[in-house]
Amino acid sequence: MKLQMEKFGTILISRPAGREAALAALAYSIPKEGNEEIVLDFTNVQVLTPSWTDEFLQTLEGHLGKNRINIIEGANPSVQMTMKTLRELA
Repeated sequence: MKLQMEKFGTILISRPAGREAALAALAYSIPKEGNEEIVLDFTNVQVLTPSWTDEFLQTLEGHLGKNRINIIEGANPSVQMTMKTLRELA
């Protein structure tokens, strides 16, 4: 399943907002059963911070496992740099 991240806004900037978005996705968008791949598509997000992304991903990974989650960064430099930063920290 593909989750369009712009659904949570185009400016994603705070840790509390990242957790809230993850919990909303788990409650309303992401199937609770099965092992379906979850694709997070950040294509139309304009601003993305490491804190929002870290909280969102940690919350999802805690419920789904890391192996089910894949990311489409898109062409936005803000998204690309955030993902690069998180990869370097991992």
